[in-house]
Amino acid sequence: MRTTRRTFVQASLAATAAATLLPISLRAQQGSPARRPIPSTREEIPIVGLGTWITFNVGGDPVLRDECAGVMAAFFEAGGRMIDSSPMYGSSQPVIGYGLQKLGRPSALFSAEKVWTSSGAAGPPQIEQSRRFWGVPKFDLVQVHNLLAWKAHLQTLFQMKAAGAVRYVGITTSEGRRHDLIEQIMRNEPIDFVQFSYNVVDREAEARLLPLASERGIAVIVNRPFRQGALTDRLKREPLPEWAREFGVSSWAQLILKFILSHPAVTVAIPATTRVDHVRENLSAATGPMPDPAMRERISAHVKAL
Repeated sequence: MRTTRRTFVQASLAATAAATLLPISLRAQQGSPARRPIPSTREEIPIVGLGTWITFNVGGDPVLRDECAGVMAAFFEAGGRMIDSSPMYGSSQPVIGYGLQKLGRPSALFSAEKVWTSSGAAGPPQIEQSRRFWGVPKFDLVQVHNLLAWKAHLQTLFQMKAAGAVRYVGITTSEGRRHDLIEQIMRNEPIDFVQFSYNVVDREAEARLLPLASERGIAVIVNRPFRQGALTDRLKREPLPEWAREFGVSSWAQLILKFILSHPAVTVAIPATTRVDHVRENLSAATGPMPDPAMRERISAHVKAL
């Protein structure tokens, strides 16, 4: 990516923010996951959530549904709140609904859903169908998935928010796509959340999107923190550096999450998993000390060199 004066200045501002804001931007009780405020309301949420892409697409298999419910149970027990899904994710929505029902509909839930249809008129019925799958009175957050028909859906969502039918409005992308359009919407629309990919090797968002989110007061959800498992699979045969233990981590997944979560513009990361031990491991990354800007660069350089 070509470095311009603008991107250099924005990256410098982001580094300064990381140095000055990190000590006060995290709120946690001992043993509980740290929280960050949603800028538009100051409501605080835990900085690790739960994604459901692929992992919760298990159809009607009763054994696999119970396994997903077990993951959700461990997530809530460890202090998690945000669960993120989409109509694009196969059977994930009814599987979430099954789990919520089995768990007695935990009051801690922060429900993050998406609208994903090329028809603006089809948006409201799709959102209502998603709500029924989850079995919730209303969603906390609804996002326009991958910017599909984003103008029409944002107007629908803003109207729903004004009517009290949804609490927050957002947009999403992934894998570094359409960042120019994401930036345009962030600058011009009163959204509460933006979701995109960011991790220790995919750092394009640091140049423009993360500084802009801070400037505009937009909460950031990070997807694909492990590159859908490819990053942790690549690293699992490598020894964890001894200096990483300064942050109380015992795995590459935790170190990668600490890198992401230590950026002051990140509100929550949403790793997906099918395993109870992994969801507990992920939530543990939201506790204890976080790397400072110099250590973040050390982590990134070390991973890229492996």
